[in-house]
Amino acid sequence: MSPDNLLLLIISVIGVVIELTYVWIFITYAPKKERAKIMVLSGLALILILTFALVSLFALHSKTRKLFCGIMLDIFSTITYASPLSIMMLVIKTKSAEFMPFLLSLLFFLCGIFWLAYGLLSRDPFLIVPNGLGTGLGIAQLILYAKYRKNQSHTKNEVRDEFGEMDLEKTDQNEETELPR
Repeated sequence: MSPDNLLLLIISVIGVVIELTYVWIFITYAPKKERAKIMVLSGLALILILTFALVSLFALHSKTRKLFCGIMLDIFSTITYASPLSIMMLVIKTKSAEFMPFLLSLLFFLCGIFWLAYGLLSRDPFLIVPNGLGTGLGIAQLILYAKYRKNQSHTKNEVRDEFGEMDLEKTDQNEETELPR
């Protein structure tokens, strides 16, 4: 490993630890149906990551390995940056920023802009491409938040999205009755 990659390694390890902690907490406290779904998705993600690691280590060498890893980085970083698109659509449909926390949107933008700057300074296209997209999506989130931030209460009891309608009060009541006392 070159000294130039030390920063990337450190921040990646910290990110993985934080994300694994978040998934563990979610799995611990989530309803059974959601828990099973997240465990299956986490298992599939782990298999995919191990497959990429093994292919990279044993089948590829030198520049081909760097190209493969860079392309995988770009794909997964772009997917990560695109993940709030469904929430952004919900904000547009409901005309309310209630489901899009400002701090998360701001940090999303800042993460993209700092990694984009680092990519530009190091002339690394594998950092420039996904973080340029992430910066643009972060700006879009902040614009949506600024436009719809005042409309926070008209969707209080119902959430409408592509999966249908759910009454949050009924869900809360059902979960309370299932908990042991």
